[in-house]
Amino acid sequence: MQHHEKKAFLKFFLTYFFSVALLILVSGYFYFQQMYNQQLKAEEFSLIEYARHIKMNENLEEFKPELHHIFTKKLAKHIDIRNFTMQNGEFVKYLPAQSDGYYLVVYKPTKQFYDSLWQINIKIITLQFLLLTFFGVLSYKLAKSALSPLQTSILTLDKFAKDLIHDLSTPVTSIQLNMKILQKDPNFQNNAALGRVNKSASMISELHENLTLLLHEETFLISEINVCSVVTDVIAMQRQIYPNLKFINECNSCISRLNQHAIKQILQNIVSNACKYNTSKGFVTIYSKDKILYIQDGGKGIKEPEKIFERSYSGEHSSGIGLDIVKRLATAMDINIQVDSDEKGTLFTLFLP
Repeated sequence: MQHHEKKAFLKFFLTYFFSVALLILVSGYFYFQQMYNQQLKAEEFSLIEYARHIKMNENLEEFKPELHHIFTKKLAKHIDIRNFTMQNGEFVKYLPAQSDGYYLVVYKPTKQFYDSLWQINIKIITLQFLLLTFFGVLSYKLAKSALSPLQTSILTLDKFAKDLIHDLSTPVTSIQLNMKILQKDPNFQNNAALGRVNKSASMISELHENLTLLLHEETFLISEINVCSVVTDVIAMQRQIYPNLKFINECNSCISRLNQHAIKQILQNIVSNACKYNTSKGFVTIYSKDKILYIQDGGKGIKEPEKIFERSYSGEHSSGIGLDIVKRLATAMDINIQVDSDEKGTLFTLFLP
């Protein structure tokens, strides 16, 4: 399952499952409250029934030893007939006695009440767990089923894109080889048109490499590498293309678990843009601290640095598809990228995993 498919799957699964889970938990809570009130009413009724047997001088053996009673004088001007309280681990209820001025006070321990509530609570929790498990499995199956058409479409598009890129590799290679042959021909030395064609061929080749790597982002082989060695290779490549720029490599040791080809493409795209939109005799500095890599240039800066990773972004220093691919490759490897820019230049900060 690809990265974007995982995100879509998780969104559907979590939305459906947590909606149902909330309904189950709220229903369980209200059911418990209902049972709690019913149990209280049952306990109060048992005290009233006990009091009735006392007033009727009937046998009290069936109520012993849980229930007991006393007669007491009237404690207040008026006692609400609905009185029913818990005191010192017992239910207490006052009822008028036959003797004038006295009240019958009946008691019952709360232990049986709480034991009954505990059993109800266990049943509710067990039922909720079973329902959550059932709806968790159902949510998983529904999410997989909902993504099935999307996966089919993505697989079709991926196959088409891979076939297209594979077919492009032959003409791109042929163009580059022929350009090298033409550049060695004295008749084409310093030919402006040939230079423009060569630059366009390089851009096509770079785009081809980006797309090839991007299509394999879900099958990255992650290993522990020294990013600084990749930095050295990237700088060496860019130094040949931009001999007028000053490259400063202060990356000594930066070990992280990454895909070597992907991190190289990320650095290649960032450094390439730093060179492309630099001043005529500017600089590009790359340095590291722990697992943080910094890429700084002396260009004119970017007006809206927060938008440069958007594919639709179009500005003075538009990077085309390059930085969009950087963002996607970085996301696939859990690299967080921060961009700060002003009129003195731009700083890319890569937080490596």
